[in-house]
Amino acid sequence: MAKGTAAGVLSSTEVNYLIYRYLQESGFHHSAFTFAHESQVHRCDIDPNLVPPGALVTYVQKGLQYLEAEANIDENGEVDADFALLDPRDIITKDLDELRMLALEKKEKQAEKSAAAMEEDTPAASAAPAAAAAAPLPPGGVDVTNVETLSGHDNEVFICAWSPTQLLLASGSGDATARIWDLSAGADHSKALVLRHQAADSEKPKDVTTLDWNHDGSLLASGSYDGMARVWTREGALKLKLQRHNGPIFSLKWSKKGDMLLSGSVDKTAIVWDAKTGDVKQQFEFHSAPTLDVDWRNNNTFATCSTDKAIHVCRLGETRPIKTFTGHTDEVNAIRWDPSSKLLASCSDDTSAKVWSMARDEPVASFSQHTKEIYTIKWSPTGPGSANPSQQLLLATASFDATVKLWDVEGQGLLHSLEAHTEPVYSVAFSPDGKLMASGSFDNMLHIWNVADGKLLRSQQADGGIFEVCWSKVGDKVAASTSSKTVMVVDLRR
Repeated sequence: MAKGTAAGVLSSTEVNYLIYRYLQESGFHHSAFTFAHESQVHRCDIDPNLVPPGALVTYVQKGLQYLEAEANIDENGEVDADFALLDPRDIITKDLDELRMLALEKKEKQAEKSAAAMEEDTPAASAAPAAAAAAPLPPGGVDVTNVETLSGHDNEVFICAWSPTQLLLASGSGDATARIWDLSAGADHSKALVLRHQAADSEKPKDVTTLDWNHDGSLLASGSYDGMARVWTREGALKLKLQRHNGPIFSLKWSKKGDMLLSGSVDKTAIVWDAKTGDVKQQFEFHSAPTLDVDWRNNNTFATCSTDKAIHVCRLGETRPIKTFTGHTDEVNAIRWDPSSKLLASCSDDTSAKVWSMARDEPVASFSQHTKEIYTIKWSPTGPGSANPSQQLLLATASFDATVKLWDVEGQGLLHSLEAHTEPVYSVAFSPDGKLMASGSFDNMLHIWNVADGKLLRSQQADGGIFEVCWSKVGDKVAASTSSKTVMVVDLRR
């Protein structure tokens, strides 16, 4: 509680902190950074480990419940046993007298329904509780019993990434650590190498926001809210600190040869680093707002996207973008080159996904069937340039409208709309053979889908909202990082 604040009363400091945590937990990382900077929440003395996930929503709900109870108080000053539930929008928009009138009307209507039901005396009414108790699993859901929960982080786990060569899983958290878990047979899965992201003396440690393994799994790169990128050995030793950015790093990618790193930051820039020395090879200052994502096309060309709605294709040694794509009408959240590096996909808060070619200024395809923001996109590991060249190339989009959609890019049509989640979907990932796809949502559910027909094959509930899902190198395990400080690993062989 802030100094000078009466007991039981939230000060602006506490309210600002709850809003900041809500933005972080909801995946609005750049909005969270901007809000934290303007409200100075990092200067408050609130211990983040003592604030449970979803605190803001919980307290708002409790406040609505209090108003609901107040509206149901009878003339004797007691809450009527015949309690009437009110619509949350009514509670927000109407005053107490209006709410009491609504509660009274609902009670009268409920009394009429109860009287009619007693006259009919149907057996269906008494059977309803038994039917509710026997509610089925989600459509197509199969309870996966071989599930491990990796515990050790002290805050939300935002990111996870499998090594491309071993059963090593990296995770990054709001507790300012990354961890490397050895999940091979015979290893102690309860222990992890802890990679501590130490802050400057005057600052609190900051969230780990992004992770990426190099091509042979010997090195792990991490990006943080402190604006620093770090390179670690797979044994957990800190090899390099990369310092030049002036804001949080939201994206970090190894080059295809593994000799360079590419980072994108809230400071509006992208930097290419020498991965051996840690030196800056070139800093690209083309965006007018935070850089949200970066992706290599080849070993000297890459793309960047931003909240400024633009996408730039850049090349080492060039002082201007070699191509700029404009067409989105809101911030661009993610970009990905396809396996052949000929097509670039993008997704935006404008609810659309677009596919671009270096040969054209206009998109070669635009998909607009989502009804809310598209948070992320993934290409299937199929088609030209992939390990599965005979299979059809597909694009997956995950949206805040709680759906995942699979697109036939060549035919420019919707192949499947995957609709089992009930909350925003933050992550999708294809299996290495391209035949399955995993999706993770803040409804706490991990779903496994059959790509060919769009059917839901398996479902597993996590103990918190899911930020990220990823497949192991051979496609037998799926990991999911959660808001409950854990990583869930599902073994699909059983």
